[in-house]
Amino acid sequence: MNNLAQLLIGGALGTVSRYAMSVFVYRTMGADFPYGTLAVNLTGCFIIGFLAAITEDRFIFGSNIRLFLMIGFCGAFTTFSTFILETANLIKDGESFRALLNVLLSVIIGFLVFRLGLLAGELI
Repeated sequence: MNNLAQLLIGGALGTVSRYAMSVFVYRTMGADFPYGTLAVNLTGCFIIGFLAAITEDRFIFGSNIRLFLMIGFCGAFTTFSTFILETANLIKDGESFRALLNVLLSVIIGFLVFRLGLLAGELI
């Protein structure tokens, strides 16, 4: 199976899993807090951390499975998990300042750009 097919299948499974988990959590916990998104993000962080450990440290899976699971599935399930993995890699590489900068810029500028998008959408 080629790389594009692995990404497509992994991404499709991640997307469906994200939706199913969110719906289940919202039905269980209610919608007065973003419990579904929180559950997806935290689960995605666990999954990508687990996969990173067994693919990078123990080399259990090859690059094709890593592409399918980490980039395809986890990438579609939640990009938050990728953000956490990249930040953790910066810390592991001794780049604590850059890790903190990544967190601050992603959250603060991400929120500001989101607000700009809202404003732009309201102008249409």
